[in-house]
Amino acid sequence: MKYKAIDIVKYYGDLKVLDGITIDFQPNKTTCILGPSGCGKTTFLNIIAGLTDMDSGEIIGFENQHISYVFQEDRLIPWKNVKENIGFVLKGKMPESKIEATINRYLKLVNLEEYKYYYPKELSGGMRQRISILRAFAYPSNVLIMDEPFKSLDINNKQIVMDFFKELMAAKNRTCIMVTHDMEEAFTLGDRIVILTDKPTRVKEIIEV
Repeated sequence: MKYKAIDIVKYYGDLKVLDGITIDFQPNKTTCILGPSGCGKTTFLNIIAGLTDMDSGEIIGFENQHISYVFQEDRLIPWKNVKENIGFVLKGKMPESKIEATINRYLKLVNLEEYKYYYPKELSGGMRQRISILRAFAYPSNVLIMDEPFKSLDINNKQIVMDFFKELMAAKNRTCIMVTHDMEEAFTLGDRIVILTDKPTRVKEIIEV
């Protein structure tokens, strides 16, 4: 499957935010989109995910795909425990009889079985984001989108969660697109790094890692 964004243009009123963005995404690899804060990285992700309309351009490969999305904040449902948070996104995507086994398999994969019945308020910020990423991997999708998923974490938790992501990618490959303004994150996690300019945003450089 080929995934491409071709000549994407987006305006907000008279402000041109995205000015002809073209990127090829490598299947089962991580593409990190690196750019300054406020340059339109989240807007670009939302266009790929079908959450925001573009003014012109073409998106190839993402249509009719199930897409997992990890946000800056964890977005766990506070009144559901870890098992229920993961199971919630699986309902309707697989038989009920397989949901429990899928949850257990993913928790065991990363040694988090002991947290199965914990509620979000009982978890640290780093642990909540780990569960969010695990939930995204458990969801049956080919594409994983992450919008600055480590932004709210302190330096110690960030390294733990980054290592956690790499462990999951090694075990359960996805075509991953992650935006960040942190160069260390991009070069640590990315197979390909796309560097953007400030608004009106264009592709400045593409680096193969």
